[in-house]
Amino acid sequence: MRQWETYPTQAPSGAKGRKMSLPDLFPSLFRYKAWADEELHALTAQLDGEAHPDKRHLVVRILNHIHVVDRIFAGNLTGRPHGYAGTNTPDTPALADLLAAARETDAWYIGYASGLSDAELAENVDFTFTDGGHGRMSRAEMLMQVITHGGYHRGAAGRVLAECGLQPPRDLYTRFLHDTQPARRQPG
Repeated sequence: MRQWETYPTQAPSGAKGRKMSLPDLFPSLFRYKAWADEELHALTAQLDGEAHPDKRHLVVRILNHIHVVDRIFAGNLTGRPHGYAGTNTPDTPALADLLAAARETDAWYIGYASGLSDAELAENVDFTFTDGGHGRMSRAEMLMQVITHGGYHRGAAGRVLAECGLQPPRDLYTRFLHDTQPARRQPG
């Protein structure tokens, strides 16, 4: 079972006719992120490393950067040391190892985001950037940073894959919602 499937994907009970709150939205966004990460890792595994060694390496480096930043922000959110000196690692991990680590991190974010209240999302968190500079963001801003950062770089990786003749996945939140919740395709 994939990580995003271990958490409910339907709209919260009683959601019809009410505005979705941030505590409702963030778990959905992180299930989407896990789904999109899975698709991109699977496509990267199809890229012929002998025919395109530099391009494959670049895509894995991009995926690793996404993962490292995800881990840095998880550390910042919890106030625990993340152990990274930069936004990528000196060595490039094997794709299978990176996928396993990304799955674990994606599952952590789904669980973390599923337990936050409006007040906790609004709470400011002080942290230190990897360059030593000070930062302060609300938990909601930090979670949005992780979501938007990953989407930006998945798009960059998709362009590299397209240059190698692989059709990049349609990394769309609407596609995720309709694929995982087919009832959404039915009229209200």
